[in-house]
Amino acid sequence: MARHRIAVLGAGRVGALIARDLSSDAAVETVALDRSAGALSALDDSVMETRATDLSDTAAVREAVADTDVVVAAVPGAIGHRLLHALVDAGKPLVDISFSPEDPWDLDEQARHAGIPVVVDCGVAPGVSNLLAALAVAELGSADSIRILVGGLPFQRVPPWEYRAVFSPADVLEEYDRPCRIRRGGVEVVVPALSGVEPVEVEGVGTLEAFFTDGLRTLLRTLPAPELIEKTLRWPGHAALARALRESGFLDTEPVHARGVDVAPRAVTEALLLRAWALQPGEEEFTFLRVEAEGGGKRIRWELFDRTDRATGATSMARTSGFPAAIVARLVAEGRVKDAGVLPPELLARDPALAQTILDELGGRGVTIRRAE
Repeated sequence: MARHRIAVLGAGRVGALIARDLSSDAAVETVALDRSAGALSALDDSVMETRATDLSDTAAVREAVADTDVVVAAVPGAIGHRLLHALVDAGKPLVDISFSPEDPWDLDEQARHAGIPVVVDCGVAPGVSNLLAALAVAELGSADSIRILVGGLPFQRVPPWEYRAVFSPADVLEEYDRPCRIRRGGVEVVVPALSGVEPVEVEGVGTLEAFFTDGLRTLLRTLPAPELIEKTLRWPGHAALARALRESGFLDTEPVHARGVDVAPRAVTEALLLRAWALQPGEEEFTFLRVEAEGGGKRIRWELFDRTDRATGATSMARTSGFPAAIVARLVAEGRVKDAGVLPPELLARDPALAQTILDELGGRGVTIRRAE
């Protein structure tokens, strides 16, 4: 039986987990690419191939993945969209969790012309959240409202931030700065990031705070619910700290002149928070996702709760973001994702058997999703 060759771009926490998950499958040959020799050396090159590659160099990436069947992108959002364009141009079926600020639909015509699937936003949220929202709407027939709450947090609350970033702080700060698109009364509106703060009770955790971030993306086009929102979850007080940074100019990208040097405030903030938000050895964290849909007098609620895997050390955010991408990459390689073009997870839900396979595979990896009406 021919084996599928799947390339994973990025060997950080999430990319490494994806590569390890794929390499555990006898039907898959895994190729992991990263610029960091240290990140690649942490992977087991006896079960996968590793290639040192500058992922910001699109020509080098195209050459490095030329002999692979499917590509999974787990790179920082700043380079994600440009890299995807180059890979679609090369005719490579794609699964992406990079969450670039650009509109993923920009790739649709190019992907259709190439005859390949491009599964974008295939993490936890966007990602699993999209899949669950679409399944709820399909069951209800139509939805009056969809509400998504999601966050990854440390169990131990260490002031002042009470937060750890298990992926790039740059991407977190982008979420805190970018205006948020939501739908109210059937009309798309824009609200400030970090606004709309409200308390949310999570069983077994306690009270968190929820605030707007721009995470709906493709759902604004694919799901017609009149009320459609997403909020990020943090320990109470986090949004106020982040707003203080933003309103004081620390997220500005235009350089300022200080002590004879021109420097962008955001670059300094990112460098400082990379240290302040670093997950410490032995610290455990959790990821919580709630998707609620209402329509026709009924309500469907899905909840995902995952925590650090003590046996492997894999963070919940890596697990809940990486496993969906690895699962879908296999499905693409096997030819079970048949349509060409941009396919966010809610469009995969049009095939109920495919959607159920994804949920079953997540459950098999210990990522449990429970439903309540």
